[in-house]
Amino acid sequence: MSLRACAAVLMAVAGLWLASGTQREKPLVAQAKTDAVRVLETEVAAHPSDVGGLQKLAQAYLDAHSPGLAVSMLESAPADVRQNTKVDHLYARALVAQGRNQDALVAERRVLAKCALESEQCESYLVASAQHRADILQELVSMGVDDAQANPEASRVAYQNATREARVAILQ
Repeated sequence: MSLRACAAVLMAVAGLWLASGTQREKPLVAQAKTDAVRVLETEVAAHPSDVGGLQKLAQAYLDAHSPGLAVSMLESAPADVRQNTKVDHLYARALVAQGRNQDALVAERRVLAKCALESEQCESYLVASAQHRADILQELVSMGVDDAQANPEASRVAYQNATREARVAILQ
């Protein structure tokens, strides 16, 4: 190969390299929320059995539209933390946001079963929220919708079916 050919090849490679430039990957968490999430991550890393800190971090991930991070963190939490009904309820919410309605329905039913056995540990809002979400998820699953965000029309119908009320008027 001649010197001219080698120089041309080197110039072409250098030109391609310069033209391609560098691209930054999109951050997993929005810049505005990064500092708050970083602080919560540090707290959870220092105290992995702290239910409150774990809930705050999972909520921060959900607020930052990163349900995969919330699911991953909650699935890797210690077993005693995972048994907490509030954590399990939050886990179901993260699964819904991730588009896993069947898994979320299983988690919500688990929350309802725990609350039925240990009613004094479950606050009324938790039971009501879990029951409401389980009803909607049951309707979505029965309609074959696993990702509500991907099927907004079917999700709307499922929501209406699950929250429909019947009223009876007695006339005298």
